[in-house]
Amino acid sequence: MKSANDIKAVLFNEKEKDNDITRRFLQLKGPYFQSYKDDEELNYNIINLKKIYNSKEVIILKAFKGRFFQTCPGSRGVTCCNYRIVNTGFNCLFDCTYCFLNSYLNSFGILQFTNLEEMYREIDIFLKDIDPDYVYRIGSGEFTDSLMMDNVTRIGENLIAKFVPHGNVMFELKTKSDNIDHLLSIKEKGSTVLAWSLNTERNIERYEHESALLHERIEAAKKAGKAGFFLAFHFDPIIIYDKWEEDYCELIRRLFSNVGRDKVVWISLGCFRYSPGFKDVLREKFPDEELTLEEMFPGIDGKYRYLKNKRIEIYRTMKSCISKYTDKPFIYLCMEGVDVWHSVFNKYYDSSFALENDFGFYLRDTFLK
Repeated sequence: MKSANDIKAVLFNEKEKDNDITRRFLQLKGPYFQSYKDDEELNYNIINLKKIYNSKEVIILKAFKGRFFQTCPGSRGVTCCNYRIVNTGFNCLFDCTYCFLNSYLNSFGILQFTNLEEMYREIDIFLKDIDPDYVYRIGSGEFTDSLMMDNVTRIGENLIAKFVPHGNVMFELKTKSDNIDHLLSIKEKGSTVLAWSLNTERNIERYEHESALLHERIEAAKKAGKAGFFLAFHFDPIIIYDKWEEDYCELIRRLFSNVGRDKVVWISLGCFRYSPGFKDVLREKFPDEELTLEEMFPGIDGKYRYLKNKRIEIYRTMKSCISKYTDKPFIYLCMEGVDVWHSVFNKYYDSSFALENDFGFYLRDTFLK
């Protein structure tokens, strides 16, 4: 698994030498450090570093000018859970074949934001007006991996402390790493959720390059549960192949043979999907990929997916496998329409707010009494 120890170069703004995030990266032993004065010099340095390092080996420390806190944009025409996102950086150490960032972010290097005081300010504005009787789900793993370098940045620890006073905020740190040891001794955990994206060993080996192995993720989840954290798991993307059902059900069996079932608050299910144009980007980077060889068609949001009947079969199979071990987590679908939801769960969510409402009340009554 790749970690902060694999970073080869760090670019930082010379005006931010005393910035907390910058200081933490400058303490690393081994990387080449290069300062820059402005965006023009940064771009010049990037051009030179491209000749020496690959994109996954370079960290760019830079102030962010966009929104740090927002509602997940979801996808047009599908039911979303109104998950709220904290943006801490862009791109990732890991090299997953299917990752939407391969086409979404046409940039070099891993961008780590440095002006985090602005992030905390935006969060404070949100927390000021929250309803104490409502449950809010917030996470930081949308455009990067939440924990891949958290032992260096300590952003996770700081965000946990930020949300602890608000017991009705379930803050999720989502990862494909096992980089959690620095979090286990935190005494005040609040309603923090440590979450893992999981896949079969076959799919991890083929499509989730440089990430933690399956047994490493499960072992990390086991330790997190014992330390008192809530747990969540994301089977997304589900990638089918010959005998996929057996492998996914075995994965679920292994998972619940190791983790405390009462600590698992939610599980998401989502099939592999991609936007128009992604196939060309994918085949250029991974010429031998087999992901897009399956029969897939554009849905209401324009993204290519397995046929609807096939997706319903996949979700029913996953739901059946999970139900053999637990009925406690809230199981939800990621970016699926009303009809798929109804076919799998016999629930009719005519809006994202309806799903968010049901989700929140379930978490409150089941885990946060």
